[in-house]
Amino acid sequence: MDTIELKKSFHLLIDSIDNENLLINFYDIIKKRSSAKEGQLWEKLTIKDKKELLLALEESEDPENLISHEEMKKRHQKWL
Repeated sequence: MDTIELKKSFHLLIDSIDNENLLINFYDIIKKRSSAKEGQLWEKLTIKDKKELLLALEESEDPENLISHEEMKKRHQKWL
């Protein structure tokens, strides 16, 4: 999906939402993300947090460590 298609889909999604609280949440998220500088969040992390995040990324690249989407939904059904 290219940028134009993505924007069009996003506009259609927004237009289909009647829940004002949900729209406010979307707006706040997009506003914060669009004004944030790249790498800003990374710089706020401690060295320990950075190491843990990099380790998690490395572990996620090994298929042995992954579970299916269905299994994830099953495990976390009480929160869905």
